[in-house]
Amino acid sequence: MSGGGGGGGDFNNNSGGATTIKIKERRRLPDFLQSVNLKYVKLGYHYLITHLLTLLLIPLIIVIFVEGAQTNPEDLKQLWIHLQYNLVSVIICSIFLVFGSTVFIMTRPKPVYLVDYACYRPPEHLQVKYHQFMEHSKLTGDFDESSLEFQRKILERSGLGEETYVPEAMHCIPPQPSMAAAREEAEQVMYGALDTLFANTSIKPKDIGILVVNCSLFNPTPSLSAMIVNKYKLRGNIRSYNLGGMGCSAGVIAIDLAKDLLQIHRNTYAVVVSTENITQNWYFGNKKSMLIPNCLFRVGGSAVLLSNKTVDRRRAKYKLVHVVRTHRGSDDKAFQCVYQEEDDVGKVGVSLSKDLMAIAGGALKTNITTLGPLVLPISEQLLFFSTLVIKKLFNNKIKPYIPDFKLAFEHFCIHAGGRAVIDELEKNLQLAPVHVEASRMTLHRFGNTSSSSIWYELAYIEAKGRMRRGNRVWQIAFGSGFKCNSAVWEALRYVKPSPQSPWEDCINRYPVKIVA
Repeated sequence: MSGGGGGGGDFNNNSGGATTIKIKERRRLPDFLQSVNLKYVKLGYHYLITHLLTLLLIPLIIVIFVEGAQTNPEDLKQLWIHLQYNLVSVIICSIFLVFGSTVFIMTRPKPVYLVDYACYRPPEHLQVKYHQFMEHSKLTGDFDESSLEFQRKILERSGLGEETYVPEAMHCIPPQPSMAAAREEAEQVMYGALDTLFANTSIKPKDIGILVVNCSLFNPTPSLSAMIVNKYKLRGNIRSYNLGGMGCSAGVIAIDLAKDLLQIHRNTYAVVVSTENITQNWYFGNKKSMLIPNCLFRVGGSAVLLSNKTVDRRRAKYKLVHVVRTHRGSDDKAFQCVYQEEDDVGKVGVSLSKDLMAIAGGALKTNITTLGPLVLPISEQLLFFSTLVIKKLFNNKIKPYIPDFKLAFEHFCIHAGGRAVIDELEKNLQLAPVHVEASRMTLHRFGNTSSSSIWYELAYIEAKGRMRRGNRVWQIAFGSGFKCNSAVWEALRYVKPSPQSPWEDCINRYPVKIVA
């Protein structure tokens, strides 16, 4: 009798009653997808392509060295005689070489250094907990039950913690959103950040040659930039600018403007102040799309010191590498997806469209298409290009290759506009939880502080001791209009947190687990 088992053996029963077992081993090829870690295969490919030119040049250098070693003195003598008889050609070539080098040095972009920055930390009495937020919203008498329930659900799912801040006027019952209160909020935030910046850098206000202030929803007369000039008695010939209505990505726009000005005005400092004002922009109506900002936006601001002085490289934290700006305002849906308007009863608020995430995704795609060739290694660019060609010419069903931006950046500062924004970018850019940790924790601790949120995130990375020399940081922000803007920085040293960091007394508590 014979039979087969699952192990591939044959069982034979002899006439003598003894049973013998004959095992047949089934040989199979190993499963390379399981036995080889494709992560390391990709890293090897990346290393090979990145250093391909070097690997090709090494044999050439060796050949040149060998040939040079075999050259005898007579050959060198003949070469010198030849140059003597062609002195005019040598002089002309030298002149062109010197002239070309001079033009290159004079016209190349001046490096822009980030000396230091400071983020405003509001006083503890301005903190608002969930139950306070809901209780005050109910006591105002402006919201119906449906709106109160909607705000409660948004707040619980927002990713905000119990320690975010709202301005003094919103702690009053009823709230007192006056022009004077709005000015007071602006002064507290801007002056608080600037005082810390000047104290940490020992820069005198009179040394500032360029001032750029951005705040979308509060633009008084005199301007916010004029308020700073008056407060710190800045010099009379300062180049000051006030950017309004440009949304949460205005901080990167302000950096770009300061960078361009530093190319023109040599040997000077530029200060960029980014903030938003809540006091006069709280919505007291019942339109759902306008209630969302109430639950997300909180008090915050930053002040950044930039320099084009070569001497400042030694003490600067970062060097500005790239700024890429994308504007989708020509599309009507994109233009209206974040829109300040009146509701049906005349109450003013900022309305957020249901298409916001889709529009943000389109703007991001355009932005990284421009940014990718500037920052991605050649290995990723080749993979992206080859996949695109195959998709266009052979098989339209092939998914486009998403470049691995983790090969270009060590740190990501994604605008903490809301939990959904962070989730989408984590998914679409294939980031690990540690890459979005700074964004999530900033949203939890400080809320959406608009254009300054990317600086709270950078401060978080520094406070965790993760910033090393040569590390690259990608700051990316979205704003009304609709805009998606990116700034790329390179760390010039091991960066420690500056004194009076916003995370100074709480970094050991983070990261915290955020309940879904």
